[in-house]
Amino acid sequence: MQNTKFKVALSLFLLLSSALLFAQPIERLVKIMVTPDHQNWVYKQGEPVKFQVLVTKNSEPIQNIKIKYEVGPEQMVPTKRDSALLKEGKLQIEGGTLKEAGFLRCKVSATIDGVRYENLATAAYAPEKIQPTTESPADFDQFWEKAKTDAAKIPLDAKLTLLPDRCTEKVNVYQANIQNYKMGVRLYGILCMPKKPSKYPALLKVPGAGVRPYGGDIATAENGVITFEIGIHGIPVTLDPSIYLDLGKTVLDGYPFYNLDDRDRYYYKRVYLGCVRAIDFLYSLPEFDGSTLGVTGGSQGGCVVDRHRRLGCQGEIPCRLLSRTL
Repeated sequence: MQNTKFKVALSLFLLLSSALLFAQPIERLVKIMVTPDHQNWVYKQGEPVKFQVLVTKNSEPIQNIKIKYEVGPEQMVPTKRDSALLKEGKLQIEGGTLKEAGFLRCKVSATIDGVRYENLATAAYAPEKIQPTTESPADFDQFWEKAKTDAAKIPLDAKLTLLPDRCTEKVNVYQANIQNYKMGVRLYGILCMPKKPSKYPALLKVPGAGVRPYGGDIATAENGVITFEIGIHGIPVTLDPSIYLDLGKTVLDGYPFYNLDDRDRYYYKRVYLGCVRAIDFLYSLPEFDGSTLGVTGGSQGGCVVDRHRRLGCQGEIPCRLLSRTL
């Protein structure tokens, strides 16, 4: 926008600012920041961790604020609970260490003007050494190989709907829906395609837990990457937000446990295979360069990425898989 005339630039700025007010979550005036003392949050077994705590209001440290905190292995009973008065809004918590590979978490909370705020941070101890706590069934690989083979027999039947209000000068944005692992089961997502004719790398984005609409990764597409951000529930991802709230409180409430005792009907079977189908869809695009593909996700998405690593990617060229589960 540097070469745009002032009035046009101002109009676009105001328009963008208004859009961001609706697109972004509400900014909290009070924030609790918890940060391990290693920049990458990774530690060696037996190495102590120190958690830095900062409590701010309007970006300024809050004086004489009382906090409560607890430290312990992730999802386990805390090994340390205490409180402290932060005279300058800052505190360093001695978090201890882990002798075995795993995660050490620090949770901090504070009540300000009757409102409770909280945040956490997790230090990873030798995460590459973490071993599964259960063994896979003997026929694990055979089960998923058959599932993938069966799914591959289903036509993709890809349908693209252009979303003109989301398109930019450099990127076309579509709602894409494809056939999932069996006939009649669809998968929806937002496809962002660079407009300039060329061959591009691709990025599949898998979602965290919940039920929501998706906007697509337009910014990455503007830098020359095909992006496909998918939902997992088999419903369009461009509906009114209130619809997703209703679904999350009714028919999709507790979906991670649906048919948990039946491996053929378990909810996440469609999720994992849907990711495989999304990869198939990206490979089918003539604009895809056929050699550079990334898969990324956090929380539930990190879990899905890890499962996708087990299932394997299409073709002989490995995918680059990025998961964030901390």
